[in-house]
Amino acid sequence: MLNAVSRPLVRLVERWLPDPYIFVVILTLIVMVSAMVFEQQSPVAVVEMWGGGFWGLLAFAMQMLLVLVTGFMMASTPLVKGGLQKLAGLASSPGAAILLVTYTALAASWLNWGFGLVVGALFAKEVARKVKVDYRLLVASAYSGFIVWHGGLAGSVPLAIATEGHPFESMIGVIGTDQTIFSFFNLAIVLCLFIVVPLLNRMMLPKPDESVYVDPELLTESEPPVAKGDTPAERLEGSRILTWLIGLSGLAFLFDYFVNGGTLTLNIVNFLFLFVAIILHGTPRNLLASLNDGIKGGAGIVIQFPFYAGIMAIMVDSGLAESISSGMVSLASEATLPLWSFLSAGVVNFFVPSGGGQWAVQAPVILPAAAELGVDPARAAMAVAWGDAWTNMVQPFWALPILGIAGLKAKDIMGFCTLHLVLSGVVISLGLTFL
Repeated sequence: MLNAVSRPLVRLVERWLPDPYIFVVILTLIVMVSAMVFEQQSPVAVVEMWGGGFWGLLAFAMQMLLVLVTGFMMASTPLVKGGLQKLAGLASSPGAAILLVTYTALAASWLNWGFGLVVGALFAKEVARKVKVDYRLLVASAYSGFIVWHGGLAGSVPLAIATEGHPFESMIGVIGTDQTIFSFFNLAIVLCLFIVVPLLNRMMLPKPDESVYVDPELLTESEPPVAKGDTPAERLEGSRILTWLIGLSGLAFLFDYFVNGGTLTLNIVNFLFLFVAIILHGTPRNLLASLNDGIKGGAGIVIQFPFYAGIMAIMVDSGLAESISSGMVSLASEATLPLWSFLSAGVVNFFVPSGGGQWAVQAPVILPAAAELGVDPARAAMAVAWGDAWTNMVQPFWALPILGIAGLKAKDIMGFCTLHLVLSGVVISLGLTFL
């Protein structure tokens, strides 16, 4: 059984993987030294790049924090919690619990990556309240669903090249999603992952005496405070009229936005989650109580995203990211370019953990190589997209929202996710090369 293989990996990661903050600090130092050694950048220049880009992800960091908070607030409403509870009731055994959480996370992540991260974590907590199952693997199963996001409806690379006016339109034109997200090779990869990821999670289920359980009482969110409503302030905090006025205003904006041809973006997803949560919570008091519970898991995002922004700045401005991509692509032929593009994207993702940012770095290298070798640019672009999604399995950056909601540390789940890195790498490589 694979639990015999995952057991030493889990113990190794638990022993050696530090908190994600330590990971990003060490990564920063590695990138600084690499820029000086391999790109002949001076220490002063490297520090200037780092400091100059340190705050470059502030807007994105706020978006990610809101993904966590608004998703938590919406999922903690009585209506959604009731739905999750009913769905969790289908899990009758530890094995069924693992499979159910994995399939739910895969489906949600394919629809929208932010939605998948939040729903996967909250659903794992709900299942853990009902079934006695290894909590680490349960949360890892929720995170493993994230592997399909860049091949799904919210994939940043395929959506970017399907948009008129994108930065590389002069090179490849506008490529519709029928050639990327809905292409045969991409759908086949997604389908294979929908089969192998749940099975792998199920096969890694530890024996009862080796499992780590969690007290269901510790997973229960606090109940909204009850106020008498004796003062004008208390009556306003409990006002349903205010809730409906502002909530319906938000929904009216969304209706107008989509009627006029608007598409899903991260800001729109957060806007939708927020205003649905406002309405479903009923009163400002209930909403703010949910906010207080949800914000607790956002500390890692607040402190770590600026460091990743600094890493991205060094990688791009020093030429290190381009060198990594160029070096791997130079080994490619027409048949192997998608594979090498995928592998190079997986490496770059450790240092530039943003799909859009990574595409901006790698596209100027990958697309000319594809044109020279006669490779379909849509396949080359999706190779980069899948490489970005692939190494997320062992990159703590994207696990922060799930870990914040679940109350775990990266080292608790990364041992299990390491096997997903290996298996999904084989599946995606074969799909990009032979389908």
